Amino acid sequence: MRETLHIIGGGMAGSEAAWQAAEMGVPVVLHEMRPAIGTFAHRTGLFAEMVCSNSFRSDDDERNAVGLLHWEMRAAKGLVMEAASRHRLPAGGALAVDRDPFADYVTERLKAHPLVSVEYGEVRDLPRDGHWIVATGPLTSGALAESIRVETGADSLAFFDAIAPIVYAESVDMSVAWMQSRYDKGETVEEQTAYMNCPMDRDQYYAFIEALLAAEKTEFHEGETAGYFDGCLPIEVMAERGRETLRFGPMKPVGLTNPHRAEKPYAVVQLRRDNKLGTLYNIVGFQTKMKYGAQTSVFKMIPGLQDANFARLGGIHRNTFLNSPTLLDDQMRLRSRPNIRFAGQVTGVEGYVESAAMGLLAGRMAAAEMLGQTLPPPPPDTAMGALVTHITGGAEAKTFQPMNVNFGLFPPIDARGGRKGRKDRYKAYTDRAKEAFQAWLGA
Repeated sequence: MRETLHIIGGGMAGSEAAWQAAEMGVPVVLHEMRPAIGTFAHRTGLFAEMVCSNSFRSDDDERNAVGLLHWEMRAAKGLVMEAASRHRLPAGGALAVDRDPFADYVTERLKAHPLVSVEYGEVRDLPRDGHWIVATGPLTSGALAESIRVETGADSLAFFDAIAPIVYAESVDMSVAWMQSRYDKGETVEEQTAYMNCPMDRDQYYAFIEALLAAEKTEFHEGETAGYFDGCLPIEVMAERGRETLRFGPMKPVGLTNPHRAEKPYAVVQLRRDNKLGTLYNIVGFQTKMKYGAQTSVFKMIPGLQDANFARLGGIHRNTFLNSPTLLDDQMRLRSRPNIRFAGQVTGVEGYVESAAMGLLAGRMAAAEMLGQTLPPPPPDTAMGALVTHITGGAEAKTFQPMNVNFGLFPPIDARGGRKGRKDRYKAYTDRAKEAFQAWLGA
């Protein structure tokens, strides 16, 4: 009788791990506590539910590291990327998805697989026996997090993440706002109009910043610390770093032309389409820990959003991750209990795509081991290889923090053929990575 692989968590990583292992012929039991036990951010019991942005970021596989990661996951026949392609929304050069149909698709595909079964309920302790993957993501239950803490002896497993608000499109004043992708990216009219833009003049911008800084914020509980991941900082934390910070971040006014006024905006707030119908838009980069009442008053100061209705307000939640460089081996196994692998954001990667990619690797590695084989990690020249190398030993353990995929994680490369510009150098990285990843897949 074939052994069974157990996977805790039906998010991006757990879903992808289950799919990959089952496709290799290994029976899988996927354990999911939702919907019986909910979390702050989740709304459903669906697998691969997107709780923050609906974007997988850039889809450029020639000059962008996350776009390259998309390419590698497609080459590996990843379920998450298959679902994303089927439910893609216009978003210029980014890969944004219609979040509910996306999660429905992943859930249906997994439940229909003959080698996948689902058990609903909370797993509260790290298991002693059997083959397991822990893919509980940033919202690991308190009981399981404590079990991990006891096993690993880690001083801290938590930092905080914030989610952005979503606005009903019909409530945006389009006599003030306009539709345009930055730098007019996108081949079709629909792609070029995937974003709404709300302009601010200088006075409006500084009034907004002052209100943002003065707004009532969510307080932390005793013993909690606010160690944010820099790629997902709450907007008010960015504003605290300097009043001009937002103008050079999510509110930068470049690459946009206001059709309503000749004067160039001092700052621009962008909203990105959040569903296929175009009825919902999320405010790009506006993760926040402001209290709900403060959010509605502050965000309605944005020109065009003065009468906005919010489908969801922003919020803050605990985000759990391991100090993976000290705790995991290069097979993503817990050194103290090698029958357990970890995958996804709990390993210290940041982002939907990175999380799913680590699930893909963990699922394949576990299945290979159960089939009497050893699957080496992808070469560090690849996006997946660079990530897994980073989290399992490449990063400095003392300062380890969650990380998005980026070319800084790749072994350095000399521009090929005399090419020295940044774009050519990035193309050289992706060319090298694709060749190495195809060889890894073939082997």
